[in-house]
Amino acid sequence: MSKVIASRRYATALMSAAEEGGFLEKAVEELKVIRETLGNSRELVQALRSPLVKGDKKAHILSEIFKGTVSDKVLLFMNLIARKKRAGLLPEIIDEFMLILDEKKGIVNAEVSSAVKLSQEQVDSLVGKLSQSTGKKIRAKMSVDEELLGGVAVKIGDTIFDGSIKYQLQMLKQALVTERT
Repeated sequence: MSKVIASRRYATALMSAAEEGGFLEKAVEELKVIRETLGNSRELVQALRSPLVKGDKKAHILSEIFKGTVSDKVLLFMNLIARKKRAGLLPEIIDEFMLILDEKKGIVNAEVSSAVKLSQEQVDSLVGKLSQSTGKKIRAKMSVDEELLGGVAVKIGDTIFDGSIKYQLQMLKQALVTERT
């Protein structure tokens, strides 16, 4: 089973348990803490991914680190994935959990690249238009890519909207080359 499929299944199971158990909001906050801890400790992630460290040991490590920080239910979940030899997928499981949560809330993540830093007014306008066209709430991650020359490129899921000058010039070049032959 691929890592993506496994991560999605465990995230979905945790989401169902959290919704049915009435601890969704608490689980979200605790998973953010866990994700931050994993992001700050490369050694911990390596230990969780190591085939040399047994599942029981991984469960013990997670329990020692997060006992008192997260609820027993989330600890039990981490214990389960450690014993099922999936502790190395914990960062991916948390990411999938957050994606599922966003889907339920109708939120879509968009990566926006622009040639120059956009003003807040421009960002708000762009996000509003993207929200209108998708029918969903947009969470935009902004970045500057000077190679674009001008304009913006937006990636939402697998869809790319490229309104950059660089792209327009590439299309013009391609049209001219095609017309010559």
